[in-house]
Amino acid sequence: MTAKTNQIAPADLLASIAQKPLFIETLEERKSDSLDFHEVSVWGIQAALEAAYAAGLAAAQEAKY
Repeated sequence: MTAKTNQIAPADLLASIAQKPLFIETLEERKSDSLDFHEVSVWGIQAALEAAYAAGLAAAQEAKY
């Protein structure tokens, strides 16, 4: 029996984390300082790190099965 997983591509997951808590539109380089460098709040960074940690933990738990 195989378990069906809803895995998201790593690049898409990172883009989602950047967009939601950090309000960064894209992770693509746009060759413009005003577009490529962002000011973010410490609570946004904390939320992004927590989301990345949770995603990694979930992936590790899925890999066990």
